[in-house]
Amino acid sequence: MVINSNDPKVTCTLQLKLGKMFPNLVNPSLRHEFYFVHRLDYATSGVICIALNKQSAQAASNAFEKRKVKKYYLALVHGHIHKSHMIISKPIGHDVREMSESRKMCTSDSNFCLKPRDSSTGILVLELGFFNNKPATKVLLYPKTGRRHQLRVHCLCIGHTIIGDYTYSGKQDTEPHRTFLHALRIILFTDVENLDVKTTDPFDTSISQNKWKPSKIVRTLDESTFTDISELVQSDLIN
Repeated sequence: MVINSNDPKVTCTLQLKLGKMFPNLVNPSLRHEFYFVHRLDYATSGVICIALNKQSAQAASNAFEKRKVKKYYLALVHGHIHKSHMIISKPIGHDVREMSESRKMCTSDSNFCLKPRDSSTGILVLELGFFNNKPATKVLLYPKTGRRHQLRVHCLCIGHTIIGDYTYSGKQDTEPHRTFLHALRIILFTDVENLDVKTTDPFDTSISQNKWKPSKIVRTLDESTFTDISELVQSDLIN
């Protein structure tokens, strides 16, 4: 869903739902009533951090700015990725052909890329299988940088678009009930409080809507997996 909006016609937003769930936390002096310290794309589900007061909001913003935040995402992508892990270090900028429509992004090797900025994403393959009887791969993604649509663009550039991503599939991926990208875990170190929040896996095979059938387990999702992908990206940046 939309996080918040200045358009009064948009009535389904996280801001409005939070206001109904926690009316005592609404701050009418704020433009959007809550301290939203970061965002998720409309198409992405999962963990989002919201500060309770101005001091916490500033502390969280500083942590994001100084890259003291670790974010991990799960995704199902089209096709089988035959490598166990990958590092994608391609700058990302605005696609000048579609800025007015969807603010679509692209990598710097495109002739239409405007003002690309350094971007780095780690990928660990978890499972190979089939989505709706077509080859697919379940991956853990770790963005070292936080560019707009970074994970979606980096998956596209290696030829493995995220399942359900209408925008980056050339508007062809219309069948799934959602985009299969989920913010699984966030680790936030601040001067006020340290947080480590993780959700359940929304792409579990027990959820029939997903139509996901793994045929090979490459890695199990445990604490060592999170550590390995973090160290993988960090070592690549050092090198």
